[in-house]
Amino acid sequence: MHALDRREFLKLAGVAGLTGLGGALPQMAWAQVSAQAKAEGKVVFYANITAVESVMKAFDAATGLQGQYTRISSSKFIPTIVTEHNAGKLLADVVQAPRPMLNLLEENNILAAYQSPSTKGYPDWAIEDPRQTLFGIEYVSYLFNTQHLKPADAPQRYEDLADPKWKGQIVMANPANHSSTISWLVGLKEQVFKSESDWMAFVKGLAANQPMFVASFGPTPAPIESGEKRIAISMPKYIVTKAPAPLAWGPRGGQPLLGTPRAIAVTSKAPRPEAAHAFMDFWLSKEAMSLLAKQVGEYVLAPGVYPDIEGINQVKVLPVRDLSDDEIEKWGRQFGQIFQAR
Repeated sequence: MHALDRREFLKLAGVAGLTGLGGALPQMAWAQVSAQAKAEGKVVFYANITAVESVMKAFDAATGLQGQYTRISSSKFIPTIVTEHNAGKLLADVVQAPRPMLNLLEENNILAAYQSPSTKGYPDWAIEDPRQTLFGIEYVSYLFNTQHLKPADAPQRYEDLADPKWKGQIVMANPANHSSTISWLVGLKEQVFKSESDWMAFVKGLAANQPMFVASFGPTPAPIESGEKRIAISMPKYIVTKAPAPLAWGPRGGQPLLGTPRAIAVTSKAPRPEAAHAFMDFWLSKEAMSLLAKQVGEYVLAPGVYPDIEGINQVKVLPVRDLSDDEIEKWGRQFGQIFQAR
């Protein structure tokens, strides 16, 4: 079996930014890949997540296999994979996306059962489906720039976003068609607000503040970085990826953060199944999850691993319920009417 030379790995680790992990190295279990995986030589990874290059480099270094990462946007993810699968030409060995997307692939028999030993210590709900493993939560909160808004003056609770003093000062993904924002708003109704009437008052108050709409979470930090807006309904991960921009997050009054679970799975007709298993084992390891947390700001489910964001290790981060396509359409239509009437 191939064993990685420590000096070689440290050299690669410096390129990948791993030296900030306190000298932690991938355990040799991932370097000892099977003979079949070594013969397969590589693994092809179709993913919706961004900024994972350091994990891919670390995988290559730790296993001697070649990881090929292709990012596919949310709008093209399902059509691309289903089309390739139905044509018998799916190149991907492993796929990653928010759980609702992998649920659709599972319904089309595109996912294979595999439970990695690396998931020891993960929450039970993250590993209950043998065909996909949940490794993180696409957590949502609100962000602000501490150079333009003092923390003491920032909203302390979700309800504060409906305060009329924030009229014209909020940026968010369009709640009429952005599925993660739709799921987040419904999640607040189901997990945060005491009554539906309180929640609806919040939604209408937020709409009355005339937020600026963008296509997704990705563009939300820019207006608060520049000072054009004061508050972004966005993801705390940008505190890491947008550094040194002085961004901070809320709410800080004890309310949980909510988000869509991130999932990963082996494809049912993976061209390189053993290499796919090796990739899953590495991806779900504490070492790889530390890279996602520390370098990308992701909230991961590996035990004891948190992003370097002040206070995140003290807040509850909860998964939202998977909404059906009909629910997404219904709520998107309703939110569109509410926010259009602002």
